[in-house]
Amino acid sequence: MLSSDVPTAVGLTTAEAETLASQGRSNDVPARSSRSVADILRGNIFTRINAILAVLLVIVLSTGSIIDAMFGLLIVANSGIGIIQELRAKRTLDALAIVGQSRPLVRRDGRARDLAPHEVVLGDVVELGPGDQIIVDGDVIEADSLDVDESLLTGESDSMTKTPSDSVFSGSFVVAGRGAYRVTKVGREAYAAQLAEEAGKFTLIDSELRSGIDRILRHITRVMVPAGIVIVINQLVVTGQPLGPALNGMVAALVPMVPEGLVLLTSLAFAVGVVRLGRRQCLVQELPAVEGLARIDVVCADKTGTLTENAMVMSDLLVLSAESDEDVRRDLSAVVADDDRPNASMIAVADALPTAPARTASARAPFSSEKKWSGVSFPDAGNFLIGAPDVLLDPVSEASARATELGAAGKRVLLFATSDLPMDHADAPGVVTPRALVVLEQKIRADAGDTLNYFADQSVQVKIISGDNAVSVGAVAGSLDALPSGDAVDARSLPSNTDDLADTMERHAVFGRVRPEQKRDMVTALQSRGHTVAMTGDGVNDVLALKKADIGVAMGAGSPAARSVAQIVLLDNAFSTLPHVVAEGRRVIGNIERVSTLFLTKTVYSVVLAVLVGLSGLLSLVVNVDPLPYPFLPRHVTIAAWFTIGIPAFLLSLAPNNERARSGFVPRVLRKAVPAGLVVGVATFATYLATYDGPDASRADRIQSSTSALITLIVVAMWVLGTVARPMQWWKVTLLTVSVAAYAVIFTVPPLARFFELDAGNVSYTVLAFVSAAVGIAVLEAVRPAMRRRAHRTA
Repeated sequence: MLSSDVPTAVGLTTAEAETLASQGRSNDVPARSSRSVADILRGNIFTRINAILAVLLVIVLSTGSIIDAMFGLLIVANSGIGIIQELRAKRTLDALAIVGQSRPLVRRDGRARDLAPHEVVLGDVVELGPGDQIIVDGDVIEADSLDVDESLLTGESDSMTKTPSDSVFSGSFVVAGRGAYRVTKVGREAYAAQLAEEAGKFTLIDSELRSGIDRILRHITRVMVPAGIVIVINQLVVTGQPLGPALNGMVAALVPMVPEGLVLLTSLAFAVGVVRLGRRQCLVQELPAVEGLARIDVVCADKTGTLTENAMVMSDLLVLSAESDEDVRRDLSAVVADDDRPNASMIAVADALPTAPARTASARAPFSSEKKWSGVSFPDAGNFLIGAPDVLLDPVSEASARATELGAAGKRVLLFATSDLPMDHADAPGVVTPRALVVLEQKIRADAGDTLNYFADQSVQVKIISGDNAVSVGAVAGSLDALPSGDAVDARSLPSNTDDLADTMERHAVFGRVRPEQKRDMVTALQSRGHTVAMTGDGVNDVLALKKADIGVAMGAGSPAARSVAQIVLLDNAFSTLPHVVAEGRRVIGNIERVSTLFLTKTVYSVVLAVLVGLSGLLSLVVNVDPLPYPFLPRHVTIAAWFTIGIPAFLLSLAPNNERARSGFVPRVLRKAVPAGLVVGVATFATYLATYDGPDASRADRIQSSTSALITLIVVAMWVLGTVARPMQWWKVTLLTVSVAAYAVIFTVPPLARFFELDAGNVSYTVLAFVSAAVGIAVLEAVRPAMRRRAHRTA
């Protein structure tokens, strides 16, 4: 129904808008995905790991041993690299967000102009059409069958009909109809502004990967306190060392417990992923979506824009009545011309028809995904309908049979008809009289087959969920080898019970005539069977399902409402971009899991070594044995991590990785890291115990003993690195070779050996170190099959 209590509003003038903007009355909410530079600096500098390392750094510097404070460079590296990469990702995200943002249609100087959201000012008149997102609060001044979905704010799924003087709120969107509203609140005063600002930040939280790492860090922090106390007691009280060496030993024990590069590499991998996806015109609106999409095993996709291109062409007009083709085309052209927000189908019809004389409508019924038709009443011409033949026609009629035949050939068919009731009548459409079938050609995307084949190879199911005729959807799907032919299900026959619907979803892959709430229910049904579901869509009818899915993916050319609720927006509108997003997420998660194993292995062997040294001191109090001081200096544990973890982990975190992500990140990593860490720690302690000559040993002997223990640690840790890097490739072999060569140089070049206080000159000690390492490696290889079987059982 056409309704307005006021004449059509012309809106503000440019001068008035500029004055209001200068007074601070503009919509100045930060752009989605934006994170301030201050937040980036604060988030990368003031971290738990940096705080721990800073305290230990102060302790070492207080002893006067600047060389042993080299690990302090990790604070600079952790913060610097993280800041650089996140700033780089921020630039990418902000640039893409500007391209993909919703641009409202605002009346300025008596005409409608699309503006950036921040250019809207208090008092502006904003026009609304189907799929438009309401970006600021306001009062409706014009309404033409205007239905607004406020579910993002209220949780209610039913749309609300709006009339003049009703309020609309930011965060809602138009389901059907047209209208305009006057802006009453802008910026942070708007109803959903605070919510949108917080939800739109560049964030690394709320993901299994991040929460798992944070949980590990909390446990490590708790372990470090008692471990530090035990080591200090052992160094100061039991072994009677001076304060300086005692504190150095404590720091040397605690520093390797900190997985200093783990958070850095996680942030780095995510940030690099965002930049890589940005180059493919993929806007990641919520960063954990990269991780979430890597875990999906079902993709639900609309036909239009996914299998077929958005643009269509009218290939035929089949007149069903006795009237002339010219009369039908003239009336159809008038109906299409009355739609000032045409969809792809109406655009195709308008392009194929001559321009009709302007007619003034007395009533309209806008298209909605629920009823599948739209209509307009002209006082001097009659009531006209255009919509789905299988909804408007008698299914046993000749016209219905003809439409079904065309749909089976993969065509998209619309019915043009007249009605005996005006479009604002409660019983519309009333009696429908067919006039013509509008036949539209849909071009299948050239990359659709390859994309579907990719998902099939990756064991990801694809479900085509479309509002179009099921026969037509099935025909299009059947033309692609990756989807089953003749599998299309008419959603009007689907069960409402979740369990029964889930059974149907498991058996079939193609669905037509799906209503918006059914799309949401189908996603819910799949999730009830343990599936991780991604939903792709571009229309307002996809919004409910996009919100419900684990990951929502919108097309850049889609409705603002769809883009606003999706975590990922494909700005190039290419479904073929999605495999790259999935692959990027898998690369991030798989590689972080690999490097997590390395860092946590170091944490475990450091704890084991500290505990064993501490217990030896306690044992010396009750048994006549020599107490053991901690074997390493801080500089030793620093170089031990350089080529067994630090540099290799950085390279491994950026390497290709196509393994599908699975839940259970923390238990899976610990199952690998704990046994490896135990073996490294025990083997290192055994070498140290066998070579330690007691408290009366000379400084040279102590250096040789520490060197032997360090050789054992490095050799076994290098083997752990090799197992984590499997399967081997040329660059991984090169990486291991360079790492081994680097340690050989450090241990054998005299200036370097003296600088790091290393002495491998005692042949018997060095041989013993390699023997201990060989035994440790043999144990690792013996337990590895059992660890792998257990991992498979719990996957």
